[in-house]
Amino acid sequence: MITPWDSGAPGVLRLPSGRLVRGRGLRHPLPDGPEPTYGLYLLAKEPPPVAWESRLLRWPDFRLPADRDDAARALRDAWDRAAGERVELACGGGKGRTGTALACLAVIDGVPPREAVAYVRQHYARGAVETPWQRRYVTRFGGVATGA
Repeated sequence: MITPWDSGAPGVLRLPSGRLVRGRGLRHPLPDGPEPTYGLYLLAKEPPPVAWESRLLRWPDFRLPADRDDAARALRDAWDRAAGERVELACGGGKGRTGTALACLAVIDGVPPREAVAYVRQHYARGAVETPWQRRYVTRFGGVATGA
């Protein structure tokens, strides 16, 4: 059995189902504590290598995922894995793309799409989800990948 994230650790978001996921910025040092077992990296190019299983989701800074169908699959997979693994989502700074992806996980977890950004801002970071199109992406994500 994998030890879950500490719910009080920096960047850890508890979804309504109880799943724990960690968001972070890759420009910052790796937080203390256990390493992820899976990372979903939201970047325009390959991230630095890591010691755990990971996947790149092509997502340019301040924009939306390059392939929205692939994004929906990758986010659903991250949500599924969070039931028993230490999953982290990360972009460069840990706010815009990471916040947007965490809000999409909240939608998958049952948070109404119009409330998901506020949920992530309250429970993860006040500045999460940086642009109007990222907020709109979250509100429209509900039609793509709901069904917790």
